[in-house]
Amino acid sequence: MTHDTDAREHEHEHDDDDHDHEHESGPLAELVTVRDWLRYAVTRFNRGQIFCGHGVTNVFDEAVWLILSSLSLPIDRLEPFLDACIPSDERQTLFENIERRVIERVPTAYLVKEAWLGEFRFYVDDRVIVPRSFFAEMLDEGFSPWIEDPDTLTSALDMCTGSGCLAILMAHVFPNADIAAVDLSDAALEVAQRNVEDYGLGEQIDLIRSDVFSNVGDRRFDLILSNPPYVTTDAMSALPAEYRHEPVMALAAGSDGLDVVRTLIAEAAGYLHPEGILAVEVGHNRDLVESAFPDLPFNWISTRGGEDMVFILRREDLPGAQD
Repeated sequence: MTHDTDAREHEHEHDDDDHDHEHESGPLAELVTVRDWLRYAVTRFNRGQIFCGHGVTNVFDEAVWLILSSLSLPIDRLEPFLDACIPSDERQTLFENIERRVIERVPTAYLVKEAWLGEFRFYVDDRVIVPRSFFAEMLDEGFSPWIEDPDTLTSALDMCTGSGCLAILMAHVFPNADIAAVDLSDAALEVAQRNVEDYGLGEQIDLIRSDVFSNVGDRRFDLILSNPPYVTTDAMSALPAEYRHEPVMALAAGSDGLDVVRTLIAEAAGYLHPEGILAVEVGHNRDLVESAFPDLPFNWISTRGGEDMVFILRREDLPGAQD
C-alpha cells in the first residue's frame, strides 16, 4: 500500500514537472526583455488585425503603450527600457493583456486603466468612453481665437463629461473659471470624481448628474463645450469590435446622430452669458448638422486631427438668444 502510494506521488511529481516545462517553453519563457515583448505584441496585433482608434493610430504605438503601462513604466520613454529583463510574474500579466487585446478586442486603455490627452493622464474603465477629442488640441492652444484671454473666463460647462477629462483640461486652461461637468450616467460620474480628485480640482469642478441641461439650474456660462454622443444608427452597426466595449449611451445618438446636438442647440442660449459660445464635437456629421439646421451660421474648426469635426456658435446666433 505504501509502495503504491509513493509510486503515485512520484508520477504526480513528473506530471507537475512536465506541466512546468510546458509552461516555460511557451512565450513566457522565450520572451525576456521589453524588446522581445514589443516584437511579439506587434506581430500578434498585426496578425490579429486589431483596430487602433483609442488614442493611437498604429499597432506599434499601441504595443508600446500596452507594454510600458502594464509594467508601470513611463509611456514616453521606451529606449532606456528596451533591454530590461521582465520578471516571470510580470510576463504573465503582459501575456494576458496582449491576448485580451487581440482575442476579446478590449481597448488598451481599459486593460491598463489609463488614457492620455497630451500630457494629462486619466483613470478609465468601461464605465466611460476612452478619452479622445479634438477639443484637447484646441484647449492646449487656449481656445484661441475664440477666447481672447483664458484668465478672464469665469465659468465653463463640459456637457457629457464622461471621465471628466475635458473638464480637467478646462480647469487648467481657465484657472479662474468655475467648471461644471455634466453627465447622465452615475457610473461615468464616479470615474470623473476619481479623476477630479486625482488632480485636486474638487473646489473648481462641480460634477452634476443631468440629462443635458435639465438639472443645471439657472447657471450661465462663458463657454459650453460638449463632446456628446453623435454616432448614427448605421455607423453604430459598423463600428469595429473595440468600440463595443464602450458604453452605448456615450456613443449612440439616434438615426442621424443628432439627438443630443439638437437639445444643445435648442437650449444653450439660456445657459450662456451674452458673449458666450457653444462648441460641439460631431465627428464626421457636418453634412447632417447643416442639413438639420440650414439657417445657423456654423463656424467649422480645423485641427491637426481632422477637418470640420467641431462647430462653434456664438450665443447671439443660437435659437432663443433674443428671448
